[in-house]
Amino acid sequence: MEGRGPSGKGSGNGVTRRDFIKSVGMGSLALSGLQLHPLRAWAAESPRFIWGGPSEFQSMDPHAIYDVTSENLRLNLYDHLYRYLDNPPKIHPWLAESFTVSDDERTWTFRLRKGAKFHNGDEVTAEAVKYSMERLLALGKGASALFKPVIDAEGVKAVDRYTVAFTLKEAYAPFLSIMPTFCVVNPKVVEGKAGPWGSEWLSQNEAGSGAYILEEYTPGVGWKGKRFKDHWMGWEGKHVDRIEFRTIHETASRVMTLMKGDIHGCDGYLPVEQIAKLEDARDITVYEEQSMRICLIRMHNQRPPFNDVHVRRAISYAFDYDSFNNEILKGRVARNPGPIPNNMWGSPDDLKGYSFDLEKAKAELAEAKVKVDRPLNIHPMTGYSQTDDAALILQAGLRQIGIDVNIIRETWPTLSGKAKDMDTSPDMWIHWVSTYYADPENWIGEMYSSSRWGAWKASSWYKNPEVDDLLARARTVSDRTVRKELYEKASRIVVDDAADIWIYNTKWYGPYRKSVKGLRFCPVGNGQECRWIHLA
Repeated sequence: MEGRGPSGKGSGNGVTRRDFIKSVGMGSLALSGLQLHPLRAWAAESPRFIWGGPSEFQSMDPHAIYDVTSENLRLNLYDHLYRYLDNPPKIHPWLAESFTVSDDERTWTFRLRKGAKFHNGDEVTAEAVKYSMERLLALGKGASALFKPVIDAEGVKAVDRYTVAFTLKEAYAPFLSIMPTFCVVNPKVVEGKAGPWGSEWLSQNEAGSGAYILEEYTPGVGWKGKRFKDHWMGWEGKHVDRIEFRTIHETASRVMTLMKGDIHGCDGYLPVEQIAKLEDARDITVYEEQSMRICLIRMHNQRPPFNDVHVRRAISYAFDYDSFNNEILKGRVARNPGPIPNNMWGSPDDLKGYSFDLEKAKAELAEAKVKVDRPLNIHPMTGYSQTDDAALILQAGLRQIGIDVNIIRETWPTLSGKAKDMDTSPDMWIHWVSTYYADPENWIGEMYSSSRWGAWKASSWYKNPEVDDLLARARTVSDRTVRKELYEKASRIVVDDAADIWIYNTKWYGPYRKSVKGLRFCPVGNGQECRWIHLA
């Protein structure tokens, strides 16, 4: 059974930055399939759309957290200058109508649409955009890891009320691609509130201009919102007036709650037996979409015994990829042997990677100068049963070459927090790297450049000067053909170094009640943007 939402095909993000600028950047880029309409009269209050997810929300501050769990608050409560829509993800103007780039490719100037309002009625202006970037950089959290290496607060200028300019430290090819990770907040609401830059207050409140307004936030439980009637896009057609994102840790509980009708949808990366159960359910539609989301096991490259490449290679050969992908996951995923999704440019077509081979594992272990003289710890994530399965498979493989493994389950907030510090980062932990923006930099650049150390994505603490140089060049060259070659070369080196264990690229199987209509899937956010849906 395969469901299809009204996901536009688009052309992806497969053009060079210069081509993109030439075709759309100098003028107003129309929203594909979206027309702006005057606000229609509100219908009677509709039922609340409720979505269940496995992880709790650490904060409501859009500048504090940078992970998939918090994508729903960033997409629904806040707006960006540009936003990704559809699958493959295609970038669209949002709060900005257009942009230009200087000849030296360092200054990016964005022209804002007039009349966009924050939830308190204030107009979204260039000063608000400037304040928001200054706040993101000053806090040094969330998506700041993307922007701090390329721009300082002094490089952000409000040219006039509707024009904002970003002058980068050097040319940075993915700059437009990362703009949809940057949320605009209302400085008049945030200033003067508790905490640096109002951070304590904004962790439990909101100051956005998005399609929905925060009604209630309960840590550990979730949040609720209501439709913002003055959103700049207008509200043509049918929509939901109220939304809720609810934390339900256990997979079986989420599925049962969905089948009972107590929630309308949940995460699209469930165990295969649960997907099969939902596909057979009378009142459920399971949408299937190609995704860009790699599953991997991180290894702490700076901590013995992982600081020996032969140990890392031995561990890589001890994981049974075929059993995991084809037996446990029933072939619903694609083997992905490297650090870039195999359907993303920059991933080498001929990359072989590692296979399950205990003889090669023993041979690598025999070459290691650093001996494995202690049990290794591997951390699956609470609420994600698939990570338990992966941990057990690796434990079984390593036991056969004489390495003991302790399995220690922890929550995503705990693990991602520990992973930001070299001392507390786990020996090994299992997670996914999703599409935060559609560029190879989202994966290999953030994961394996030592300049990104301190972000959870870089928690293998990998360092190779040649790779650092290749990735630095790939960020500054605008020609996508050249960038592709650089990312491919870096990928081959990282795989040869066995920096991590790369397992698969996945498909999204999104289960929703059949009453949910208008779903618009994008790998960025995994279908969690609510303004497109309504309840029949």
